[in-house]
Amino acid sequence: MMRRVRACHTLLRRAFSVATYRLAKDIPKDVPRERMSMLKAINNALDIALATDQKAMIFGEDVKFGGVFRCSMDLNSKYGTDRVFNTPLSEQGIAAFGIGLAAVGYTAIAEIQFADYIYPAFDQIVNEAAKFRYRTGDQFHVGGLTIRTPCGAVGHGGHYHSQHPEAYFCHTPGLKVVCPRDPIQAKGLLLASIRDKNPVIFLEPKALYRNAEDDVPTGDFNLELHVSDVVKEGKDITLIGWSTQIRVLMEAAAMAEKDGISCEVIDLQTLYPYDGETLIKSLNKTGRCIISHEAPVTCGLGSELAAILQEKCFLRLEAPLLRICGYDTPFPMSHEPLYLPDKWKIYDGIKKTMNY
Repeated sequence: MMRRVRACHTLLRRAFSVATYRLAKDIPKDVPRERMSMLKAINNALDIALATDQKAMIFGEDVKFGGVFRCSMDLNSKYGTDRVFNTPLSEQGIAAFGIGLAAVGYTAIAEIQFADYIYPAFDQIVNEAAKFRYRTGDQFHVGGLTIRTPCGAVGHGGHYHSQHPEAYFCHTPGLKVVCPRDPIQAKGLLLASIRDKNPVIFLEPKALYRNAEDDVPTGDFNLELHVSDVVKEGKDITLIGWSTQIRVLMEAAAMAEKDGISCEVIDLQTLYPYDGETLIKSLNKTGRCIISHEAPVTCGLGSELAAILQEKCFLRLEAPLLRICGYDTPFPMSHEPLYLPDKWKIYDGIKKTMNY
């Protein structure tokens, strides 16, 4: 009985001690902070997840030694091999093991070493994890499962180390898909994803692991899922993206500002289920919109966003919605700069849309 009472007290302390903010900009300025890269912020989030949840486990290829990008560095020595451990080279097995752990009440934090290699696990994720709650009539679920995976272009990855596969999973009811743009978002959204009672695919833009830095709150906090972030307010055109593409949109917006064009930049953050309300509000204000992502344009998430926005904002549109995305080809190696939707393509799209 006393053990149960102590467990309840622990849960209550945790519930009342973890701050949850709608957006990173809502975090008080005076909270303790530390300069962190995105890699360090993710490591810090994983450390907190393990420290605050005794049922949390981290596993995947090489995570015991820190992983290929060192996101789980030092966690094995701190929490032991029972909680931070390597798996065989089997993405299907990693996902299936995570589903099993989550099904019996554990917090399973799985790592797929590269998003390009998540496809062998596709059946387990889409047919098992996503549908577990539905097919048991909500008697059981695997909401404790979070799958982290590095994604996106990195300058030299080629077609097996550069993909951004969000669209495949955004087509699957029962999953949540999240992708941060900066260290603060990475920490807060990852902790929220781990604690959410639904399986989450957490996509980490690997190009930002060491290139993105910010003053990150050192304490435990969550950022709300399903909330888009208006990174920059504007009145003439709405630019929508996520991941590393937010930096590209901001660069293009700065170029357009010199021409007197005011751009509103929105980071989707949670890709599915997405926050349509913020997007609709912005487009009703500006009347123009560009959606941009690294993944191929055809059937990409931008297609869904364009469809819902023209449906909801049709009478407010001043120009057709424009998608500026990766090409419909395998991700190239030497031609990566030509493939990516860079700031010049976005800038040209802004001028085209404004002059329509």
